[in-house]
Order: sequence, then structure tokens, then C-alpha cells
Amino acid sequence: MEKNQEIALTQMRISVEKLGSCTEGHGDPTLMRFLIARSMDPDKAAKMFAQWLKWRAAMVPNGFISESEIPDELEPRKIYLQGLSKDGYPVMIVKASKHFPSKDPVQFKKFVVHLLDKTIASSFKGREIGNEKLIGILDLQHITYRNIDARGLITGFQFLQAYYPERLAKCFILHMPRFFVSVWRMVSRFLEKATLEKIVIVTNEDERQDFIKQVGEEVLPEEYGGQAKVVALQDVVLAPLEG
Repeated sequence: MEKNQEIALTQMRISVEKLGSCTEGHGDPTLMRFLIARSMDPDKAAKMFAQWLKWRAAMVPNGFISESEIPDELEPRKIYLQGLSKDGYPVMIVKASKHFPSKDPVQFKKFVVHLLDKTIASSFKGREIGNEKLIGILDLQHITYRNIDARGLITGFQFLQAYYPERLAKCFILHMPRFFVSVWRMVSRFLEKATLEKIVIVTNEDERQDFIKQVGEEVLPEEYGGQAKVVALQDVVLAPLEG
């Protein structure tokens, strides 16, 4: 680790304690994600980290969201968890045509936490390091106006930005219909520049081939040009963590 990173981490820990919080139990890779997200500013990173701890304690008091808390969101089987990409990132697919705006916003937020937590945990090799990332694929094929959920999309991306900093490696958007362009334009206003830079809207054959190459045919379902079968989020059983 570079000297300036070590200094920034030390300053961040001090700032977190001044805010009345604690970094105990969280290693350098975790803290570094918050620093990177706040342009290596220790005070801003400390504030973000303290807000994350507070949010996590309130939103996930048991340390995880159980499937029994989110039955309505799991029922359509709209999220697939496909294994690891060529770079070792878990690949999560959202089938937007199976999604409808939630009538229960609290359950939807818990669902977002559940799917992000489970996706990230699927890349752990015995234990969490803290710098794991994920690849998201948003498939808009066959969507109708009834599937449009700008608020849901904004919630998902805002959670990634505020509470899962530097967890998104890449997000690919497939089959965007013309009527969705204005929706995406509105959603993108809520996204930080760093997030927007990780999003690729696949529109032509060259981009599609690059998408297949980056994700890897072994984990990509056949309908997207890969060799795998789709695996619903709730059908994935994670190995227990060490220690």
C-alpha cells in the first residue's frame, strides 16, 4: 500500500472516532472503498462510513435480510445470480419484464439490500475481504409501460452509491426500447459521475461482443450469447463463512 493511502486511512479512522463511531471489525479494503468514493478525503469518507454504519444498524439489525421478509419481491423470480465473471466478479441479472413497481416500498428497499448483499457474498472465498465488486445486467427486453419503475431504479442506484461504495464494477443495460430513453435520462440525473462511467448501454453488435467478452460465456445465460442456464437468486445457496 502506498504511503499516502496509509496516511489517509489513519486520518479517516481518527475522523470516524471523532464522529462517535468506530472502524473496529472493518479492514483497510473496506475503508479504502469509502475513501475512493470520496476522492481520498478522510473527513468526507469518515462521514460517509459513519452514515453507512448508522443506516446498516437500522436497516439490517440482524446482519442480513431473510427471504421471509421479502416474499412479494422474490415471487416473480426476476433476479438471476450467475456465478463469477472472468475477473472474479459475481454477475447479477435483473429481468425487468418480470418487475412491477412495488406497493410496499419498505419491502422493496429490503429486497435491494438482500440482493446486493447476497450477490457480493457469492464472491467470498471463505471470508469477506472488503473490496469485492459486482457486475449488474439490466435486461429491458419485452418490458411494457407497466414495468417502468423509475423510483425503483433510482433507489437501487442510490443504495449502491451511498451504502455500497465502489462495489459496482460495471452495469450493462440490454435491449433498451425507445420509450425507455426518456425514463433513463431522468434516472441518470440522480447518479454520480463515477456511477455513470460504469454503465454501458449495449446498442450494437460490437458492444454486445465486448459485453460477452467482459462477463464470460461460462456464466452468461444462453439467451445473452453465453453457455450457462439462468439461476434464480433464491436458488443460489452460499457456502458458510469461515470463522
